[in-house]
This record gives sequence, structure tokens and C-alpha cells, in this order.
Amino acid sequence: MATVTLTAENFDEVAQGEGIVLVDFWAAWCGPCRRFAPVFEKSAEKHGDITFAKVDTEAQPELSERFGIASIPTLMAIRDGVIVFAEPGALPEPVLENVIEQVRGLDMKDVRARLGS
Repeated sequence: MATVTLTAENFDEVAQGEGIVLVDFWAAWCGPCRRFAPVFEKSAEKHGDITFAKVDTEAQPELSERFGIASIPTLMAIRDGVIVFAEPGALPEPVLENVIEQVRGLDMKDVRARLGS
């Protein structure tokens, strides 16, 4: 599945749905972002049930500010509308796959109870 480009206009619509959304905050000038991009794309091909999305921090500074993105690349995982993971750094493929499996395995009822929502 191809990645989705997120903007301030469509972020909430994409992120608030059911299922898993992985968001890569990146910029064209960022070397680690360019190294992480093929890993992210390869994972998108393997996991058709997950929405893989990208936020260009240069084009969408309001989203970077909204989520406190201070370092790129930053990977954010959202499950059923809840941010369950956010970490800066270019993840190697095995680490990204591990994050995906952990997000899949979350008990969202428990997560919501812990968040008080």
C-alpha cells in the first residue's frame, strides 16, 4: 500500500479512525529521514492493513508544533485514534517490525482505562 501524505487538513480524519496508523515525520533535507524512508516504504508493502502516512515537517509546521516534534525522523503509532508510541530516530527494519507487532498486540480497552478515556 502506498503511503498517505498527511496535512493539517486531513490528519485528524486519517488518525481518528479504527485500526493502526504509522506516521513518519520527516523533511527532505534530513539525512536520517532519507535513510529511514525505504524501511518505512518496505514495511508499508508488507502490512496492507495498516495506514502508513508521512508528514513533511517543512510543509506542515503546525503538525510538528501540535505534537511537539523536536527531532526528525519521528515515528508515531496511532491505534484506534490513540497515540500509543512516538519516538525520534531512524529505526532499522527489525525494530520497526517489532513496534508494529507490539502495537498490534495492545489491549486497547486496557490502554483507554490507563488513559482514563
